[in-house]
Amino acid sequence: MKIRNVVTGHDEQGHAKVVQDRQVDMTSVTLMPGMGFHMLWSTARLPHFPDRGEQDPSPTYFPPAGGTRFLVFTIPAQRVPPPEGTDLAAARREADAVLPGLLEKMEPKNPGMHRSLTIDFIYILEGEIVLELDDGCQTILRAGDSAVQNGTRHAWRNQSGAPCKMLVCLVGAEGAEPTCSV
Repeated sequence: MKIRNVVTGHDEQGHAKVVQDRQVDMTSVTLMPGMGFHMLWSTARLPHFPDRGEQDPSPTYFPPAGGTRFLVFTIPAQRVPPPEGTDLAAARREADAVLPGLLEKMEPKNPGMHRSLTIDFIYILEGEIVLELDDGCQTILRAGDSAVQNGTRHAWRNQSGAPCKMLVCLVGAEGAEPTCSV
């Protein structure tokens, strides 16, 4: 599935204009079958206006302080391991190239659990997802629900039997770099 993305900017006189109207393909990686990422926008620093609407991509999945990420994230109905016979070292290199820094934040002993220096604005487009916090608290979010994730340790658990599609905006924040918990 492609998602249309319209971007505005400014011309040389500072007037608003559409600078980009494109179809964004879903990205997926071998290590996370069924998960999909539609990267709609990314910045590495605080924007300055007027601008020409040019993207200044964040070099990592989680943006640096002042940077942003805007994407649609699809989580499959159940976690599926990579296909049998997958070269795991090559699949890891692929994931690191396509989603740089994402796997580094994931806790090896607790799949999906992570923490990043970001404020995450989430809106559930389709399906249902469980937001699990580090104390085990679980909150079910359904289509039409929203959440604001303030740099807390959490995981997304899909227990619904159907894919969940979320609209997500990540804003890089400042603070102590998170460390992996058990």
